[in-house]
Order: sequence, then C-alpha cells, then structure tokens
Amino acid sequence: MLKKFVLGGIAALVLAACGGEGGSASSSAPAQSAGASGGSLIERINNKGTVTVGTEGTYSPFTYHDKDGKLTGYDVEVTRAVAEKLGVKVEFKETQWDSMMAGLKAGRFDVVANQVGLTSPERQATFDKSEPYSWSGAVLVARNDSNIKSIDDIKGVKTAQSLTSNYGERAKAAGAELVPVDGLAQSLTLIEQKRADATLNDELAVLDYLKKNPNAGVKIVWSAPADEKVGSGLVVNKGNDEAVAKFSTAINELKADGTLKKLGEQFFGKDISVQ
Repeated sequence: MLKKFVLGGIAALVLAACGGEGGSASSSAPAQSAGASGGSLIERINNKGTVTVGTEGTYSPFTYHDKDGKLTGYDVEVTRAVAEKLGVKVEFKETQWDSMMAGLKAGRFDVVANQVGLTSPERQATFDKSEPYSWSGAVLVARNDSNIKSIDDIKGVKTAQSLTSNYGERAKAAGAELVPVDGLAQSLTLIEQKRADATLNDELAVLDYLKKNPNAGVKIVWSAPADEKVGSGLVVNKGNDEAVAKFSTAINELKADGTLKKLGEQFFGKDISVQ
C-alpha cells in the first residue's frame, strides 16, 4: 500500500494501492462532513471543537499501534501536532483503507490522514489536500560495495522487482533483468544474498526498512528528482477551503519550527517533509 505509494515492503506503498489513493468513492458532489460535534469543519476549528480523522491504524510506520497499544505513527503524530497548533481536539476513527475515502465522502469523519496523494483527476474533483507533510519518490537500492550509482546503471543488471508494480515497469524500461519478488523485504534480502544487484522502490518504504535493519548491507544509491516526488497531506471533502488553509498554515509552521523534521527522523531517520 506506502501512498498509498509503496509497492512492496510496507504493504505495497506508493502508486499502487498506496498509489496514493484507494477507496471507491465516486466523483459526484461530496457530502459535507457532519463530524462528531455537528457544524461545518471550519466552525469546529474556529470554535476549538473536535475534528474527526480517518486513519488505518495498521499501516506502520504511518499509522499503527505501538507495543503498549497506543495509536501512533508519522501521519498520526503530524495530525496531533496540527491539531495542537489549531487548538482543537482530534478523534481518530480507524478505518480499512478500501473504505476510507468513501467514508470521508459520506461524512463519517472530517479528515483523512493516511499517506494520501491526490494524483487522479477523479480524486482531485472530489477531495482537497493540505500542504504536504511528506514527500516520496522512487529510489534505487544496491549493496554497500556496489558500483551502481544511478538508474542508468541497471541495464542488464539483476533487479529485484514486483512485476505488477510501477517500479518493476520502470526498471524494465531501463533495461534491467527483472528478478520477480513479492515485495520490498524480499527484494532487499535477495540483494544482501547477492542473488540480485539492485531494486527500484519507494523511498519511504526503503527508509523504514533501513531504520529497522541498520546492518542490512544495502544503501540508497540514487533518488528520483524532486519534481517526480508525490506529496501527502491531510485530505478533506471539497468545499472546505478555509479549513484546508488552516491546516496548511499549521503544517508550514511545523516545518518551520522543526517539528516535522523531528518526527521524520523519529520514524524514518530522515526529514521527509521536504521535497
């Protein structure tokens, strides 16, 4: 799922299911969110009320339960920080990914915080997104002692990929010899075992793996340019422009005061709020 951008590893993170979107909501006029305490979203924010947030709770390291059962993760903690900036309470409603965007459209919650990137015209017509709080794009991973330096170097090289992912197609287009795998973890294991030489995958999924496996013996050797990265932010139904502006202001303040950098380093070992 990672954007709902990851393809393999963290539940197939970017551009597949995490293609950043998901759900099955149609593009007809969205319902106005009713929220937990009534009134419009901007009224609840201005009145310091409670904002309800849809999230999975099973999508580490973005939204999951820690060993003590507490809901946490990068998206969860960013949302809590935004709510604190705005002086509102936040109530998380854990929801399966497949029904999350439909739930937002139906007004079951006000906001979705779950690594959503609005990349399709249908989603852009139905939902709005705040200033991004995370960015992700393709990265190329190889062994620490590899001579591979960029995507141009994988022509004829054994590259471990999920054959149904956009990363697999991109590796094939670059002339790589594809080694089929089920996901990111298997890709990196094959590289460590020297049964493959590289993998092209989602940056956030790779950072998460490397943080959890610091002695893996692999590293990122190339990253896609900034203009190819996709940003994820807080997502709301259309018609909440004032609320989106408030969220975006808060996110920019959290970037400026170092909060997002700190959270990125906590969950990924790197600031992921910059493009």
